[in-house]
Amino acid sequence: MIKSYRELKVWERAMELVAESYKLTRLLPKTETYGLSSQIQRSAVSIPANIAEGHGREHLGDYLRHLSIASGSLAELETHLIIADRLGLLEKSRIDPVLGLADEVSRMLSGLTRKLKEIPPGT
Repeated sequence: MIKSYRELKVWERAMELVAESYKLTRLLPKTETYGLSSQIQRSAVSIPANIAEGHGREHLGDYLRHLSIASGSLAELETHLIIADRLGLLEKSRIDPVLGLADEVSRMLSGLTRKLKEIPPGT
């Protein structure tokens, strides 16, 4: 039985995604400090934060809603990274590993959501 969100592998990988995302933002031009850099950081931080918040909720529906929000933030992060690539602000070779990690987190979130939906109501 998982007692803490910190025991969830998806939360741990999402935390790694935050660290990698912050490393990327340090490579962005200073003109993007309040633009794309801030958006990348905020969307990345939202992912493990929502996993943790959902895990702390008493009702399964609340947990699933927060996992859905985490998935939305993940899609937002991926979009910001793709924008940085298309604008030539970051090298593709630096973005691709982070997008790979994001894809892994996405699969893990989907798996956790699927498992939680299998839990019978009232248990």
